[in-house]
Amino acid sequence: MEELVVGIIGGTGPQGRGLGVRLAAAGQRILLGSRDAERAAEVASDVAARATTASAGAEVSVQGGSNADVAGAADLVIIAVPFDGHAATVAELAAPLAGKIVVDCVVPMGFDELGAYVLDVPEGSVAQQAATLLPDSHVVGAFHHLSARLLEDLSKPTIDGDVMVVGDDRTSMDTVQALAGRLPGMRGVYAGRLRNARQVEALTVNLVSVNRRYKVHAGIRVTDV
Repeated sequence: MEELVVGIIGGTGPQGRGLGVRLAAAGQRILLGSRDAERAAEVASDVAARATTASAGAEVSVQGGSNADVAGAADLVIIAVPFDGHAATVAELAAPLAGKIVVDCVVPMGFDELGAYVLDVPEGSVAQQAATLLPDSHVVGAFHHLSARLLEDLSKPTIDGDVMVVGDDRTSMDTVQALAGRLPGMRGVYAGRLRNARQVEALTVNLVSVNRRYKVHAGIRVTDV
């Protein structure tokens, strides 16, 4: 796992940036992607500096670039873009992502006067949308339930929670579960086939409701596993 180069598409946003700094602090080699390569480079420099302070001696490597360059250079790619731009962004990267593990953590969530709610996705889930647009990639759903704010708060060295992992390729899922285990305090837990991604994504909306009511950053812990 230490040699795996992890690219994050949408790496300058809160979720992508949070995953980047935590994984980098654990010694993972990180590439942050953005539509603006200069912006990605700036954020990568900041992420590297913050990860170094929490790395406990692990080598920190964070670089930034365009989404296309990151998709081509990384071994495994995490998609962490807003849902409204998900389909267009993923479709443009089909060629450089061919043959690679693609981890989708995007949640189809909207807000109105009643709070957060789940948006309909024609393919069934965002992960299934990615799989349709990336027929030559191994799409896995994971990292939905991690608070971006908690990920970026390096004053808390561990995160209490599990990462529910869904997908159809066993080897790819094993890799993603191992990657999740690189985050101190966390585990990757098998949660079914990719067709089950809809429930995993939607559960994030419930967590947002919990967080708003209780002023916390709640996660998921699977018991008796």
